[in-house]
Amino acid sequence: MRGINSVAVENEGMMTLKILVIGDDRDSGLSCQRMLFSAGHHACCSADPLEGVQMAVGGDFDVVLVHGASTTIDALGVLRQIKNASPSTRVVVIGRGGVEDAVAAIKEGAADYLHGPCSEKKVRAVLRCFERPATAAACSEPNNLDSAGEPQFEGMLGQCSAMHDLFKLIKRIASTDSTVLLTGESGTGKEMVAHAIHRHSRRRDFPLLACDCTALAPTLLESELFGHVKGSFSGAIATKMGLFEVAHQGTLFLDEVGNLSSETQGKLLRVLETRRVRKVGDTAEHEVDIRLIATSNRSLAEMVKAGEFRADLYYRLNVVPISLPPLRERPGDILLLATAFLRQFSQRMAVEMAGFSREAIRQMELHPWPGNVRELRNIVERVAVLYGGSQIEISCLPW
Repeated sequence: MRGINSVAVENEGMMTLKILVIGDDRDSGLSCQRMLFSAGHHACCSADPLEGVQMAVGGDFDVVLVHGASTTIDALGVLRQIKNASPSTRVVVIGRGGVEDAVAAIKEGAADYLHGPCSEKKVRAVLRCFERPATAAACSEPNNLDSAGEPQFEGMLGQCSAMHDLFKLIKRIASTDSTVLLTGESGTGKEMVAHAIHRHSRRRDFPLLACDCTALAPTLLESELFGHVKGSFSGAIATKMGLFEVAHQGTLFLDEVGNLSSETQGKLLRVLETRRVRKVGDTAEHEVDIRLIATSNRSLAEMVKAGEFRADLYYRLNVVPISLPPLRERPGDILLLATAFLRQFSQRMAVEMAGFSREAIRQMELHPWPGNVRELRNIVERVAVLYGGSQIEISCLPW
């Protein structure tokens, strides 16, 4: 067919998804396709929206990504056509619109709406929700093993007592509405824990919306969280719903709350205490029903002592604290993780790997891993590319 390219690769340990990307921006579509390929999924890309709709309706796709990267494609129109012809098809819209567009997409039947340009991390996080049916049996109990014999839960691997306790805690608190504060160093998997809590909660059928508290200036962040009314500030040409309202009955995930300004901290505290939100420039308040999960890679308790974070907000967020252990405190999991990553990369490259030598394993267990699991994954990918087909010796490691 015209405008279509397809690639396929096995996704080790996870359900391999068959995904269709629809968009009239060929470069963006192909970029998205390459990302899906690297994530281990089957991916097809159609640069013709009309043709893409026909493929979505006639093909057996697990997920359809409608990539509204340009202004010429009517992403909601494409979504509507697909859902009218095939209501069971799961469609994720990637667009550049605001919260109103996200709400409209959800009302039209979209499984999710991502604000583009979105990172590979965001897309993969959404796709994990669709992978869950293939791993549900293995994950029904935290201590279960997957088909390869690896202790895992919702995509997280770990056989040490700290990880087993984490898996149990997630299942214990998921069914509640208590606010959760996830702390830990960068790369320890805080976002994966947030998604696991949401997927096991009673709110799983409602949206999980994420907000990076470091990405926007304070004024824009308040508009993103609480919404604004038309004319409330320069550029506010229309009334906008905030994430608190859009996430109604679902979960709101605030990443790196330690970066909030003091003014925004005060407004967030009021919303959490009253469960009512007021748009920027508005006088009326609206009730919201959300479950809040917040993260910080800095110690909020230390920030409170230093006068950098409100003590009352800290206590309001710290209802259920979960601290994720750094990888250097999980030396027994390093071989487990490294082997799983090596098998994944070797299958993608169709190369047989002999594994790690005893000296290489010992060296990895002694490494401090400042980048945690993310650093380990990147290093395993590097040695798989450079030394594929042979045993990984200590000389192959970058230290």
